Amino acid sequence: MEKEKVCFTPWNEFGNMMDKAKTLYDTANVLEVVEPGDKVAVKLHVGELGNQNYIRPYLVKQILDLVREKGGKPFLTDTVTYYPLKRTNAVDHMETALTNGFGFGHFISADGLMSENKISVPSPDPILEDVEVAGAIHQADAMIVVSHVKGHPLSGFGGAIKNLGMGCVSKKTKLEQHRLIDLFIDEELCQGCGICAEACWFDLPRIENDKAVIDDPGCMRCPICSTACPEGAISLQGKDKINKGLAAASKGVVDSFAKNKIAFLNFAIDISVVCDCGPGGGHYISENKGIFASFSPVSVDAASLNIIDYEQLNQVHNNDCWIQVRELEKLKEAGKINPEIISV
Repeated sequence: MEKEKVCFTPWNEFGNMMDKAKTLYDTANVLEVVEPGDKVAVKLHVGELGNQNYIRPYLVKQILDLVREKGGKPFLTDTVTYYPLKRTNAVDHMETALTNGFGFGHFISADGLMSENKISVPSPDPILEDVEVAGAIHQADAMIVVSHVKGHPLSGFGGAIKNLGMGCVSKKTKLEQHRLIDLFIDEELCQGCGICAEACWFDLPRIENDKAVIDDPGCMRCPICSTACPEGAISLQGKDKINKGLAAASKGVVDSFAKNKIAFLNFAIDISVVCDCGPGGGHYISENKGIFASFSPVSVDAASLNIIDYEQLNQVHNNDCWIQVRELEKLKEAGKINPEIISV
């Protein structure tokens, strides 16, 4: 199948979605990326501990089984998080994967115990210094990127591009992308109450001269302090830049694979307003839509955005969900923003 095309099967609450998914994969021929003996990274997000919106494990198990039938050696993989919850190191990440139902396959932390296993590749855009691709992903022979379509408080949207650009890189590259966002404190509004310091996962804000100061280079520009501030004194600006960073990092990851060795599956189900990264996913923005299959992250995310209420995500998160798709297309990654959709 050409990279400009996307196969789609609609969700059927009364049908056997494993049968429909198998037909989709066969029609899209996504398993052609697998050759006998290939070590195949099945890149997913196992969900933060307590989150209920990650992709259902039985759908992921089916993918592993199909890879094995092709003679591949599949492993589940993701990278450890920069923020200190239950996936910030390989041990906690594996425990979370098991708890959330992913014990049917080998789970490998792609960047090692504490994100020490990474390989630096050139960034295709000077917005990033370089792209540190997780070692186990860089060294895999092929990859199937399994993404949950949903919102995200910083990028607005999370699909295949975010799964690549943020999910396949080291903590350093994660932080560099997040810090493309600007953080401002309005001293006229700030009362020096210290609530931001209490809320921060990293204990970074401090109070000086009765005003909040957040100047630590480890600040990842998450929205926790700005959301917690009762006076609205803390704001995140320039959020569009993280989407440009995602595109650059995604291109770096894709280019570390041989041609025609990556496939993309987007699951537009349980479409929550925020991501799978925290304990809660927020409310759903629409009913379940279906599954997309493609050989292009540009095409598969474009098709996904066109079927969901992305304008609601734009409004809630004060960002443009399409930026990451348009930016990746500008970086000459194959695919189209208006792909041909083949219904299965």
